[in-house]
Amino acid sequence: MSVLRRRAVLAGTVVASLGVPAIVRAQAEWPKGTIKFVVPFPPGGSLDPITRIIQAKLTEQTGWNIVVENKAGGSGVVGAAVAANAPPDGQTWLFVFDNHIINPLLNDQLPYKDSALTPVTQVGRSAQGIAAHPTRPFDTFAEVIKAAKAEPGKISVGSLGSSLAQIYIAFLQKENGFQINYIPYKGGGPLYQDALAGVTDLSVTSLANMMPHVSAGKLKLVGVTGATRSKLAPNVQTLAEQGVKSRPSYSWWGVYAPTGTPQPIVDKMHAAISKAVRDKDVTDKFVGQFDMEITLPSSTEFAAFIKSEVDVWGKVIRENKITAG
Repeated sequence: MSVLRRRAVLAGTVVASLGVPAIVRAQAEWPKGTIKFVVPFPPGGSLDPITRIIQAKLTEQTGWNIVVENKAGGSGVVGAAVAANAPPDGQTWLFVFDNHIINPLLNDQLPYKDSALTPVTQVGRSAQGIAAHPTRPFDTFAEVIKAAKAEPGKISVGSLGSSLAQIYIAFLQKENGFQINYIPYKGGGPLYQDALAGVTDLSVTSLANMMPHVSAGKLKLVGVTGATRSKLAPNVQTLAEQGVKSRPSYSWWGVYAPTGTPQPIVDKMHAAISKAVRDKDVTDKFVGQFDMEITLPSSTEFAAFIKSEVDVWGKVIRENKITAG
């Protein structure tokens, strides 16, 4: 090989190698200290304990130093902005539930760009429940619809504002031709305070949050929104079984990272979370306490799911002229 040829080959090798170490080093040197799991809601509900269960198992399995930071406000917007504006170095991760994809559909003035966060994985999903106060004369949601058609607007239903539950209620009304008085709440505390006191006739939330009140006899479950009955309430029919025009709907919990986080790091965190969640202790807690179906799709599959959900519920929002509650 000529001297010039050898120099050209060496030069090409050097140039090619310069682009590789950045990615290799990013994975090899990560994590660089404390990892933050941002939870955009206060303690309570389901998202905070689910995140902390994963945090504890990850720490046990990997030795990583992980802290959970609750950054509440704006139906999850404040915490999402914190994560979106964090450096994309794998040190910050955002844990969300389904309302995260609803916020951009209802508000085009968010303090962050939706594109500034990238999907990592969905931890799992659980059907939502529709419950009535025990004094109300409804044993099924089909009976609710019949009563609402007889007296439009008289029956009230509460859910978290700017949530999938709010959108789903609007969807059910349009599909089944009834009118109900919707009341948005800013948190689970006020929602259940009114639901348990009978201020509202109905409430819609994840079964994970609802079942303790149902089990105590303080609320009466009249329907579930999944494709099949819940293991937590096997005697309660799905909406489809009741003849209600509907589509399966689920609460879900997922993980995002600041856009630009190196894919090798995203893949490594995805693998670590998957291992933690599939640990028997964690799986048993998620299934038993939250009626969760473990999913753990790849980041690409999760992104495709989100796009599909945004398309479906975005259409419902536009057709019903729903605004942030």
